Amino acid sequence: MFQNLSDRLGQTLKNITGRGRLTEDNIKETLREVRMALLEADVALPVIKAFIANVKEAALGTEVSKSLNPGQAFVKIVNDELVKAMGEANEELNLAAQKPAVVLMAGLQGAGKTTSVGKLARYLRERENKKVLVVSADVYRPAAIKQLETLAGEVGVEFFPSTVEQKPIDIVNAAIQHAKIQFFDVLLVDTAGRLHVDESMMDEIKQLHAAIEPVETLFVVDAMTGQDAANTAKAFHEALPLTGVILTKADGDARGGAALSIRHITGKPIKFIGMGEKLDALEPFHPDRIASRILGMGDVLSLIEEVERKVDKKKAEKMAKKIQKGQGFDLEDFRDQLQQMKNMGGMMSMLDKLPGMSKLPDNMKDKVNDKQFVQLEAIINSMTPKERQRPEVINGSRKRRIANGSGTTIQDVNRLIKQFNQMQKMMKKMSSKGGLKKMMKGMGGMPGMGGGGAPGQLPPGMGDMGNPGAPGGLPGLGGGLPGVGGNPFKKK
Repeated sequence: MFQNLSDRLGQTLKNITGRGRLTEDNIKETLREVRMALLEADVALPVIKAFIANVKEAALGTEVSKSLNPGQAFVKIVNDELVKAMGEANEELNLAAQKPAVVLMAGLQGAGKTTSVGKLARYLRERENKKVLVVSADVYRPAAIKQLETLAGEVGVEFFPSTVEQKPIDIVNAAIQHAKIQFFDVLLVDTAGRLHVDESMMDEIKQLHAAIEPVETLFVVDAMTGQDAANTAKAFHEALPLTGVILTKADGDARGGAALSIRHITGKPIKFIGMGEKLDALEPFHPDRIASRILGMGDVLSLIEEVERKVDKKKAEKMAKKIQKGQGFDLEDFRDQLQQMKNMGGMMSMLDKLPGMSKLPDNMKDKVNDKQFVQLEAIINSMTPKERQRPEVINGSRKRRIANGSGTTIQDVNRLIKQFNQMQKMMKKMSSKGGLKKMMKGMGGMPGMGGGGAPGQLPPGMGDMGNPGAPGGLPGLGGGLPGVGGNPFKKK
């Protein structure tokens, strides 16, 4: 996400960080580069003008902190203005209403509206502990009604049936009555979309909104459409009293123009951001964390929250105790680590949130391939329980059987065993006195981790990131994420 903008801003700001003081002359060129970076990111022109003016005013008028050099102060100013442009802080859904709290979802066809209803239903059920009902008022597409019914089953919420013969207002009023009788906390209403903004569509949704009076009216918009997303949001905002925006498909948007433009143009906050196709890939939108990602400083807070939410804590503690007692690390444990990594969205999702990772060279990023984890898991699944617990018994004939069973080659099996043996050695070092401390000390050379390593330089033991199981390879950022040797991200 925001890769192009992040790369351009990172290079531009790097050129000014060594300046002795900030003057109008030495920030002029930098501001021109920042303007170009925002234009390339498809940020709306009014937003760019306001952003540049604010940065210039703050940079020339600021009293530079004694603890920062002027260049670092400028980076902080850019960071603060990015946060302001996107809305200061996360704004949660306002569900403090007489039950059921009705949430109306609006947007164009193809923006991911129905999928977002499913994702939001799961989010509210799992993280907010709400009893959720969903209903489709899209009487123009029978497939949309069926799609929502399927999604409701997958995320574990109730679906209120509707048909194309009914009127949207009648459907939603019936759903509200059912939600009241059954004591539902929230009713999510999916509405019809169109390929473009048209009068009949707006009239219909205006009438529906007036009839049901939702507590939240969320506009669902595709991040890939750039500043067009902001202009469409404005058109909907003029027709409906929007309370917020859900930005979808942000994982495929390398530019970031929509995220930076919507708040300024509509005055409405982005409340959620869709980061993938999976039904758990919906995150609350935190402007400060997104700004941090754009400037290559990572998003460790989101990573911590993800670890806390998705890691199987019992398994993690069991493995940590096992290693601390010196009982060894076997292929069953290794497979558990691969599965935990997959649950957290894969390798690239985690790397995006780590400080300094945006500075890694492309050839190193290419080595990080989530498909490798699938292959490794298939190889381990083809082994017998005895082979997983004691890999040293795996001889030539066993390797042939494992390769045939997993659809891989003997060379792939050999590679896995070699990597596993290296990882075992690393685990032994961790379980020894002061082992973890030494390993964490080695991370000092990592960009963004407080060290002075060259851009793209990995800390000792992370030189083979694309090969899970290599010393420090992943899973294994300092001993395997998550949970090996204790969860390094666990809140104190």
